[in-house]
Amino acid sequence: MNIAQIKNLDIANGPGCRVSVFVSGCTRRCEGCFNSVAWDFDYGEPFDDGTIIRIINLMLNPRISGLSVLGGEPFEPRNQKEVLRLMRSVKQSVPDKDIWCFTGYTFEQILCSGITTPYADEMTRLIDVLVDGPFMLEQKNLALKFRGSANQRIIDVPNSLQQGKVVIWKDKYDKS
Repeated sequence: MNIAQIKNLDIANGPGCRVSVFVSGCTRRCEGCFNSVAWDFDYGEPFDDGTIIRIINLMLNPRISGLSVLGGEPFEPRNQKEVLRLMRSVKQSVPDKDIWCFTGYTFEQILCSGITTPYADEMTRLIDVLVDGPFMLEQKNLALKFRGSANQRIIDVPNSLQQGKVVIWKDKYDKS
């Protein structure tokens, strides 16, 4: 797997200041994608143990509230093994930080479809919040929080798994 970009102190891809990791590789290729350069699996730098150490070191900053994993496509079967390795390392090293993941697949597809590999189930269990669904240019809405199109959902994964249905994440700072 390659990493297209690592952003430190990112405030666009989840609540608070975050470390955002953009993986390379996506076969979905949504029209209007903001990060089409990361469709190429060979784009960016190789992911290795040093990358994990760098990310963990960034996350040790007390101002960092969590990790966001985006793409490309983190649930691309070719990426899952290494994305899982990163998620495990984060949960082990900085367990007080949350993990957000952005995917073009729906939560239901991840749980029930052919994208499932031996890694997808554990990835899902390690994710605190999943922003799911393909970017749809005709539903693009720049006013939406943490997503690009109206079809995408922000899912509270632990509660969804526990209740057996999709539970939408509630931002503790929203007054609604």
